Amino acid sequence: MLNLLSLVGIAGLCFIAWLGSEDRSRVPWKVIIWGVSLQLLIGLLVFRIPGTRDLVLVVNNLLNGVIDASEAGARFLFGPIFVPEPGAASGPSGAGRWLARAVTPAFAPVAGDRLAGANLDMGFIFAFRSLPQVIFFSALIALLYNLRIIQPIVQVFARLFRSVMGISGAESLAGAANIFVGIESAIAIKPFLASMTRSELCAVLSSCFGSIASTVLALYAGFLRPTFPAITGHLMAASILTIPACFVLSKILVPEREEPKTLGQVPEDQVTEGEGQSPMDSLILGALDGVKMAVGIAAVIVAILGLVALLNLVFASLAGLSDSDFAPLSWIGMVFSVITIQNILGAIFLPLTFLTGVSLDWQELWQASSIIGRRLLETAVPPYLTLASLSAQGTISDRSMVIISYVLCGFAHVPSVGIFVGGLAGLVPSRRKDISELGWKALWAGTLATLMTGCVAGFYFYDGVAVLGVQ
Repeated sequence: MLNLLSLVGIAGLCFIAWLGSEDRSRVPWKVIIWGVSLQLLIGLLVFRIPGTRDLVLVVNNLLNGVIDASEAGARFLFGPIFVPEPGAASGPSGAGRWLARAVTPAFAPVAGDRLAGANLDMGFIFAFRSLPQVIFFSALIALLYNLRIIQPIVQVFARLFRSVMGISGAESLAGAANIFVGIESAIAIKPFLASMTRSELCAVLSSCFGSIASTVLALYAGFLRPTFPAITGHLMAASILTIPACFVLSKILVPEREEPKTLGQVPEDQVTEGEGQSPMDSLILGALDGVKMAVGIAAVIVAILGLVALLNLVFASLAGLSDSDFAPLSWIGMVFSVITIQNILGAIFLPLTFLTGVSLDWQELWQASSIIGRRLLETAVPPYLTLASLSAQGTISDRSMVIISYVLCGFAHVPSVGIFVGGLAGLVPSRRKDISELGWKALWAGTLATLMTGCVAGFYFYDGVAVLGVQ
């Protein structure tokens, strides 16, 4: 029944997007049918077909090896106390090396190399291990782009999206590039941005919000690896799954009214800013960009979490009125005794979370909705940390953990609006007005797209052991 609910949820999310469409008389049936079909096909390969499902674990192990290698520099700077040597762990398919055994009071060793969530100091993990991984992955992606290793892969996905869904080549190329990078993906189509239709611009922005860049893949995966060893491969699968969903939902919200100039063809990658650099220059400049990204992530978390705490403090003060002898003030206090930013967002996202088929149990459904809703303001980092803690304590089901981890895999949050809208407008100042108007629509499309990806994961979920990659 939950799997069926997840399938119905895909249609429900499309309907919700249609309600907010700029032109409800224009329903992009081809994009919807083929986009959803492509998602279901990829989901089938990831969750149900033994050969390709095992391939996800192989990719997962390879990426986990890269993540472990990324900690070498951080270990040199901060020492083995803060960044321990990776321990060996094995799953049913030989899940490779991942998080280390405990070496300080902040860590607690558990059978099977799992970390105890109750004793895990996520602050140290985030500051000394996760943020340095962002720097390393930024440098690595820059190097791979310089060596032109990623471009052919991007072209394959771009041609797939264009041929299946019938969208323009430029937006297909930008969406495919978003699997590996963020707003930098727009550089590949910079010559076409000025002449793009509003629908194309919305699709480009939506793919930025809905997917994650490989530079933060390790950041998100590191939180859940102790209890979800296959998380890295699944996050990569989620990034691919979400791009068709972004196109589907953005085309529903902003239907195409004109004929795109790149319809029927995928343009070649344009010259990037790093063209002509040596591989070492690209590596260094990529690392410096990673430093900016890591500092930006930390700064946003400090600012947003501080603001959320301040607002919750105001609500808590109002809740103190419940002790008042004056009845109206007492009622106000009783209302605010259960109001927090997290609860407000949880209530808003409750119907959407229900459509993913995460659970029919009220407590678990509310728990999932609260985690997913928090991303809108707090970015995906605190929700992933909360999910990791619940998973380590065994207080959340495997199904919920898988669906929520897929839904959280995206940049669909308010702090990214300025980055993506400002970044794209900076590339094409002549379209600044259109881009600014489409920013919030694209955020909504990206949010619905991540929820649709969770629906696909929920539809195919049938065996938590096989999906999680642990015995």
